[in-house]
Amino acid sequence: MKIAVFHDYLDCIGGGEKVALMIARILKADFITTDVDKDVINKLGFNDIKIISLGNTIKIPPLKQISASYKFARADFSKKYDLFILSTGWSVFAAKKHRPNIYYCHSPVRPFFDLYELFKERENLIKKPIFILWVYLHRHFLKKSIIHVNKFLCNSLNTQKRIKKYYGREAIIVYPYVDCSKYKYKKNGDFWLSVNRFYPEKRIELQIEAFSKLPKEKLVIVGGYARGDHALRYMKKFKDLPTNIRIMGQISEKELINLYENCKAYITTALDEDFGITPLEAMAAGKPVVAVNEGGYKETVINNKTGKLVDANINEIVKAIKEISKNPKKYRKNCEIRAREFDLLIFKQKFEKTILNIKN
Repeated sequence: MKIAVFHDYLDCIGGGEKVALMIARILKADFITTDVDKDVINKLGFNDIKIISLGNTIKIPPLKQISASYKFARADFSKKYDLFILSTGWSVFAAKKHRPNIYYCHSPVRPFFDLYELFKERENLIKKPIFILWVYLHRHFLKKSIIHVNKFLCNSLNTQKRIKKYYGREAIIVYPYVDCSKYKYKKNGDFWLSVNRFYPEKRIELQIEAFSKLPKEKLVIVGGYARGDHALRYMKKFKDLPTNIRIMGQISEKELINLYENCKAYITTALDEDFGITPLEAMAAGKPVVAVNEGGYKETVINNKTGKLVDANINEIVKAIKEISKNPKKYRKNCEIRAREFDLLIFKQKFEKTILNIKN
């Protein structure tokens, strides 16, 4: 059976890209996307996947999102494959022409639904009416495309609830993976690690403010963003950082694993995160996690066993960092055990079994 995976973009390193590319590898599928950046593919380590480009999008929001949707709606590979996997938000516009299909949903498009008010309030008086009009029209066409989805899979209980609320559909949970064989504990070093895209909903400013109150603790932030997304204004906030905080940008998978293995502990603060793979990667390397007590983090981090779940409050975050820093090594065993529950082999077995059940 010939299978194709549709994914929005391949211009930035993120958890969604890792999962979608791994699905293609597991199913021996071709990968159809926009904005192909070969450096991203190399850094993620997926050079074995056949990538088919639909071309580049317009690098201005919301024209980037509109042009991606248009490219997927216009694409027609219906006679070349037997099954189609749709991944992330805009690739779902390919659903009408490409059946049978399965939508592995990382989340309903958040600026259209659960984060609509937050995104709207960030716009100035000139851009706000444009944002409102864009969401109204694009959301309408998105919902029309959702009708053509045959089956929903999703990455967490958190996302499953959103799909039911906003799309009115049931979804089967297949948790994303962490390849535990790649990670090992080396030491609890002298720095904390944070890995995220530089998007406002990641709330990186909470981390920076917390560590600015802890000058003896170091923080290394890894991550990037894609042109044409809502990140550029947000990045400008991080020009003058305290000396104990360093931003590294996008790095290779090998470099990232080395940071996980040598950091003291891990911190993540995203707003109601869909799922969140990075805490599992940290735990696979035996490192405790401080995470906000929201969203998908509640499905992976076990409070007081693999780290701390805290309110999105500076004082609470500072308190958790101080406590874990006293003895981060004591969390190691529980972290490694927890990560193995989401191992790549389990993901592979569940995904293949789910696909087989859907086919039958």
